[in-house]
Amino acid sequence: MRKDVYTRHIKNEKKHWWFSARREIIYSVISNLKQKESITILDFGAGSGANIEILTKLGKVDVYETNTQAKNFLKTKFKNFKNVKIITKIKKKYNLIIAADVIEHIKNDKKVLKIFFNCLKKNGHLLITVPAFNFLFSSKDVALKHFRRYNKFNLKSLLKRYFKIKKLSYFNFFLFLPIAISILFYKIKRKKFIKFVETTPPNYLNFILKNIFLVEKYLLRFFNFPFGISIIALAKKND
Repeated sequence: MRKDVYTRHIKNEKKHWWFSARREIIYSVISNLKQKESITILDFGAGSGANIEILTKLGKVDVYETNTQAKNFLKTKFKNFKNVKIITKIKKKYNLIIAADVIEHIKNDKKVLKIFFNCLKKNGHLLITVPAFNFLFSSKDVALKHFRRYNKFNLKSLLKRYFKIKKLSYFNFFLFLPIAISILFYKIKRKKFIKFVETTPPNYLNFILKNIFLVEKYLLRFFNFPFGISIIALAKKND
């Protein structure tokens, strides 16, 4: 991602409705993996560290991020967290790997999934989120340096070589229509809009959007959504 994008994420990840609701949805999906003893977790491509603190509820967290600006920010932010370690190389295996909106940034996504497979312990799990639907690929994706967006079928095909899929669903379902229409409008007008959408809106609007999105935390326990702005998948390593 560009430097200005990382700067904006660092500034907004704590309160922005999308980051905060996604954080709770991710935790809801992985919370049943909690064991009597703490598990080892790798937050791969952690960016501004939006999910790190909530992951510490499950165990010890190693944080892997290649961007120097973000890495320095994370070292400062989590310097007093005994169960968080910022790493430069992956040298061990984990019970759980989180890659939240990461693999779309990687040209060879098949290769990185093999890396995840090799870095998981026996019966280990992978949680990933990705942006959905290539027809929504826009200037925002370009600014974020995305190679692609996904649909449920190509993501399933990508995962099943190395993993048994336990959960695969679109999410950000209820806000899909207004967000999709907005993206398509900006695409037609050829306008850049990333700064606008990634800046925390006024408190009342931020509260409304967060709680609409957050409803999905409860519904995802019972069924999968047929479409959405993003996709979430929980998969278990094939041994």
